[in-house]
This record gives sequence, structure tokens and C-alpha cells, in this order.
Amino acid sequence: MSVATFTKAGVKATTPAKLDKNIFGVTVENHDLIKQAYVAYLANGRENLAVTKTRGLVSGGGKKPWKQKGTGRARFGSSRVPIWRGGGITFGPTGLENYSHKIHVKAKRQAIRQALSMAATEDRIKVIDAFDCKDGLTKPTAALLMKIGATRRVLVVVAKKEANVVRATNNLSEVKVVSAQYLNVYDIVNAHSVVIAKDALEIIGSWLGSETKAKAEAK
Repeated sequence: MSVATFTKAGVKATTPAKLDKNIFGVTVENHDLIKQAYVAYLANGRENLAVTKTRGLVSGGGKKPWKQKGTGRARFGSSRVPIWRGGGITFGPTGLENYSHKIHVKAKRQAIRQALSMAATEDRIKVIDAFDCKDGLTKPTAALLMKIGATRRVLVVVAKKEANVVRATNNLSEVKVVSAQYLNVYDIVNAHSVVIAKDALEIIGSWLGSETKAKAEAK
């Protein structure tokens, strides 16, 4: 299957790039696998910052509020019990919770193939000869993306994140640059346009197409 291809200057190339059907032409029967990979990405990136204090960690409360008997009130041994204002928290987060999700490597790669296939079907993928940003300037980079029709949320996939590319896209709030080896379902699904450099396309084919090619040869 072919896709719209552009030169590094943003001019449409006469010969379109060919996409591997084993990666960009996968049949997506349902979105269960993509959802698993999407949720796992968010869960594994979650920071465990919430921490509460139990009654043993709250300062004060060492003295018994009143004597055990004779007052007519309920008996209490501390003013830091959870049912009192200013007391400890029962079953609150301790900062040791593990929110990560595990997903098998083969399942994760298949989910990426499905996400790329959906993007190709929806005509969201564009291939560019090179995404260099030699001067590291934001304005020419934004103009280049606009010229090739990559608007709104844009995911740029390069072989390697170079300093000039990072510098040129840092101030573009809706443009994200990712190395081909770190391509993930979350970024693909959320992008309105996926711009892939040709050298990055080769890397994607090397680590996502190897398993499917091996299965095809075995058959």
C-alpha cells in the first residue's frame, strides 16, 4: 500500500512511499488490544504522589481526651482517631501503591500495528524524505508541517531525536516528536497527523515487521 510522500522541502514527491501491509494493513476486528495498550501506557506513566497519614503518624493525640468513665460521653483514647476532625485517615494512599499494568511484548507490538493500520486507513499518515530542522528554528518547521497538511495534533516519527529537531518543535504545543523505537499506541491514537521520516519508516519495519514476516514464511 502507498501513502502520500513529500520531500524535505514539503513538495509532494512523484513516487509515493510503499507501506508494509503487515504493519500498516492489519485488519482490526475490535479495539480491545488497542485499549489495553493505551491504558497500560497511562498507568505505567502515573506518578504515585498521594500520601495520607494514619492515626499513628498524625502529631499530637498522646493524652486521653477525658477519663474513661463518668462523663456520659463515648470513650476515646486519642484525639487523632479517624472519626475526629484532625485525626488520621483510614485506608488512605500510602505512596507504595503499584498502578502499573503489564502487557506482553507481542501484544503491545500488535496493538501498535493495529493503531498504525487505523491511521493509514483514515489517511492520517504522511511520509517525508527527511525531517532535519537544520537551523533548529520553529517558524520554518511549523510552515513545513502546514505545507504537507499536518495540522492540529501532529506526531513526528524520526529515526533519532536530534537537538535541532527538539529545539524546533519545543514551542509547538501540538507537535510531538518521538523516536521510531519508542513509538506507542497512545501517541498514534491521539494524533490527527502522523508524519514519518523515511529512515524512521525503515526502523519501524525492522522491529514490527520481523514477527509477521516469520509467521508468513512458516506458513
